[in-house]
Amino acid sequence: MDGIINLNKPAGITSAKAVYRVRKLTGQRKSGHAGTLDPGARGVLLICLGRATKLVESLMDLRKAYRTTARLDVTSESLDADSDLRPVEVVRTPARAAVEAALSQFLGRIEQVPPAISALKVGGRPAYKLTRAGKAPALAPRLVTVYGLKLISYDWPHVELEITCGRGTYIRALVRDLGATLGTGGCLTELSRTAIGPFQQSAASSFEQLATAIDAGNTDWLTPVDRAQTLIDDARAEHGP
Repeated sequence: MDGIINLNKPAGITSAKAVYRVRKLTGQRKSGHAGTLDPGARGVLLICLGRATKLVESLMDLRKAYRTTARLDVTSESLDADSDLRPVEVVRTPARAAVEAALSQFLGRIEQVPPAISALKVGGRPAYKLTRAGKAPALAPRLVTVYGLKLISYDWPHVELEITCGRGTYIRALVRDLGATLGTGGCLTELSRTAIGPFQQSAASSFEQLATAIDAGNTDWLTPVDRAQTLIDDARAEHGP
């Protein structure tokens, strides 16, 4: 079986476990995902089967879209609700205009320090393991690209954002840095990946939908390798790398 599954990953499961469940459903052991989603996040997770695994790097280079909610009055070790929330003293509640002005500073090519609780490897070990062992690494800033950043709603301390970004961008870190700019906290509370390139969450399949389709012999959920390559090429032509 060769092709790409646009999986609507639920919250509460790692990307690696999602791939394992798809392997059990499809019987294809040669598989992998194109871009990790945190366990607490939901949305588009592209799983490549068989010959489609050669497309992983190209898929990871496509633009990604997210919708997220966050709180500006708290923080946490992981910068999201997977860790205990800690109150942050805020001297002045920022106005909506101040939030929008701060967001504009994160558009384009920016430097971003990855979260200490992340799968980023440091000396061969994931940063989160070092951090939780009391040896939090000093992570260097990396260049990432934010193409779009829109404030959907703001009702202190809650913000809702739509983000379009490139490879390697951490939404948790973006929320952290927004808070630092505003003089507030910054902690992600909910995250959905709504698209990777042309692959949309609205067209993604749940595990249950996949299981039903596979049992019925329906293969509409699988994007063939040649079709996937065409979609990738079209996305590059439209937006660039």
